[in-house]
Amino acid sequence: MTRLSHRIKTLTDGGSDGWDIYRKSRAMKDRGMPVIELTIGEHDRKTDPAILKTMHDSATGGHTGYSTIPGTDGLRDAVAMRIAKMTGVATERHNVVITAGGQAALLAAHMIACDPGDAALYIDPYYATYPGTIRATGAKAVAVTARAERGFQPSQLDLQEACEARSLLINSPNNPTGAVYSQTKLQEIAKFIRERDMWLISDEVYDTQVWNGEHVSPRALPGMEARTLVAGSLSKSHAMTGSRIGWLVGPEEAITHAINLATHTTYGLPGFLQDAGEFALQQGSALEDVIAAPFRRRHKAVNAIFSRENLNVVPSVATMYVMVDIRGTGMTGTEFAEALLDEHLVAVMPGESFGKAAAGHVRVALTVDDATLEQAAMVIAEFYRNRSGSSQTAEMPV
Repeated sequence: MTRLSHRIKTLTDGGSDGWDIYRKSRAMKDRGMPVIELTIGEHDRKTDPAILKTMHDSATGGHTGYSTIPGTDGLRDAVAMRIAKMTGVATERHNVVITAGGQAALLAAHMIACDPGDAALYIDPYYATYPGTIRATGAKAVAVTARAERGFQPSQLDLQEACEARSLLINSPNNPTGAVYSQTKLQEIAKFIRERDMWLISDEVYDTQVWNGEHVSPRALPGMEARTLVAGSLSKSHAMTGSRIGWLVGPEEAITHAINLATHTTYGLPGFLQDAGEFALQQGSALEDVIAAPFRRRHKAVNAIFSRENLNVVPSVATMYVMVDIRGTGMTGTEFAEALLDEHLVAVMPGESFGKAAAGHVRVALTVDDATLEQAAMVIAEFYRNRSGSSQTAEMPV
């Protein structure tokens, strides 16, 4: 075989891509083992039948050919209307490009912001694909650590000590920690961005899953509309993970170039999917609230169980996840997750999948029915108690 490119060989920086436990648990389920999977953010509720009917009717009605590459006018208008309503920032069709999920939006954002060799900052802990997405553009992925003792939010000092860079990627509400950046924190970040003349890339796919407080989009802060790119999608808000309908929102000139990128990569999304996405957004917040409700309920229930069982849960106010500090066992997150899966057939994601700052933690996805989830939470609590009781190892530093 002839030589492979350096870029493709170094997407994961020579290490794991963080999905080992998920792949192992899925393989065990495929062999018929009764694994409770609490790994990825996949709803146990399927896409709403009315959305699927719209998708079906559009496809059988003939919307199966090439679609408009930036996205259909109807879907772009619906996204713009939603963003404007939620953030108070005037947003028009020309500020929106439809992408193949939020992941493609993040790639496009970094292609807009960075040249090969530029440094691109991201907050650690992070969603597992972030560093690889940055490396795919030829930029250098540089982590800014957000520490557990600070609620997994970056401090001013953390930011000021970061290297010179062209962009900063943030994620609030945050996966994996469930943290929501306060307006004060976002103002600190915005000041940092303006002072260094950088792009801020804001991943806001969990904007409908805030259980306490409110989500603030940094694009709405003074002086930030012209230097912020926002990635969003219907995956979490509308239980449409497999439909791969996302968007990037930003200044018109930046979005024009993102459309050029789409022309040379995905060449647009299928029209029948976009029609379904437009219909989904037309249902407004009522449908979003229905999709979010089970996770609000489960978040409260699981936190109550872990608190009762004296597990140290990372304080969170959002998302379909709960992070548990398991350093009292003396195990790494990876060791804990491996043993829990092997011994009790409960699969959770190790914190190390999300960066160095989350080492010694595990992320529990609230993605099975309430009774099964509560059963699994009790298993996790008992497993933690047994392992921490026999451990002589001091807590690991973060």
